[in-house]
Amino acid sequence: QVQLVESGGGLVQAGGSLRLSCAASGPTFSRYAMGWFRQGPGKERESVAAIAWNGGSKYYADSAKGRFTISRDNAKSTVSLQMNSLKPEDTAVYYCAAATTLRLVTTAGAYDYWGQGTQVTVSQ
Repeated sequence: QVQLVESGGGLVQAGGSLRLSCAASGPTFSRYAMGWFRQGPGKERESVAAIAWNGGSKYYADSAKGRFTISRDNAKSTVSLQMNSLKPEDTAVYYCAAATTLRLVTTAGAYDYWGQGTQVTVSQ
């Protein structure tokens, strides 16, 4: 069982930056692929970024490419999402997720554990 706790959300103006962090419990963090998802008001949950167990493979949604960076620190059992040049359309609840696989996964159904989410609000 993995427990995930996100932090770092908040209110930021368009063009600003935020860094989301996700802390995982348990000693086997390096055995999980990790991902960030988001769900905006009235929208379905969507993948934002994902990273394989060793950070060697990464995925970004088109909306995140060039602006967001996913990284992980297996020694600290954390995964982060650096978000730059934020836009109002990035407003959403952001979720951290873990999948019991070493490979890169991008679909929500492949993830086994989810955090509670952290709100990101980008104002005009």
